[in-house]
Amino acid sequence: MIDTHCHLTFRDYDGRVDQVLADARAEGVRGAITIATTSDDARAALNLAQRHENVWCSSGVHPLHSDGAIDWEVLRQVGEDPKCVAWGELGLDNHYDRPPRAAQDRVLEEQLAHLAQWKTEGLDKPIVVHCREAFDELIPVLRASALAPERFVFHCFTGNEDDARKVLDFGAWISFTGVVTFRNAPEVAAAAKLVPRDRIMVETDAPFLSPEPVRTARPNEPKYVVHIGRHIAALRGEDEAAFEDQLDTNAERFFGITLPPVPN
Repeated sequence: MIDTHCHLTFRDYDGRVDQVLADARAEGVRGAITIATTSDDARAALNLAQRHENVWCSSGVHPLHSDGAIDWEVLRQVGEDPKCVAWGELGLDNHYDRPPRAAQDRVLEEQLAHLAQWKTEGLDKPIVVHCREAFDELIPVLRASALAPERFVFHCFTGNEDDARKVLDFGAWISFTGVVTFRNAPEVAAAAKLVPRDRIMVETDAPFLSPEPVRTARPNEPKYVVHIGRHIAALRGEDEAAFEDQLDTNAERFFGITLPPVPN
């Protein structure tokens, strides 16, 4: 399997990324994508990805960092590297009061405009979307952009079945974290049952949201993504191994990566 969304540049992993990745490999996790949240973080994510064969990164600005300094040229430069396989994470977050929506809206508009321009220059990458309590506001903005719906993945999905249908009707993908395993999030589990097999992915969003049965583990780590895949397979009544193979195929197709062979 692959952890399609984690944050290995966060201080939770200072000085121990090698061990975190080794522990993940021991659990059958063959790769990870470390996701950027700021322009400085994008540079750090690329540096980390360049040091590890089966780690990739993204380049973008998280909506909760919309009030910070943004170096668009750095984001573009990171995106030019082959180890950068996605833009984002970008989007809207209505869960917190700060930064204000006006700042989030402005940065989202700027970011989408840059991505559309960079696409014309040959930098056509999939886009990781952060959407928290903002489906009705965010999807129309994405639809109005010059970017193809099937290039978006709504990461860390925490909506309900209706929200999932909105995303799927738009044409995007959906990725699930450990939230899908939480007993107090039955609506997320219900949504996981209806996503088509060829448009679903899993992630840890580490260091956050450790899944059951390791929910008390701090910080979350890529090695725990296996619990999410297995849980969703059981929810959907699918064969575990076949479903995990499908998840790998989906991640490779969406991000344009090639995972190493499964060890014998």
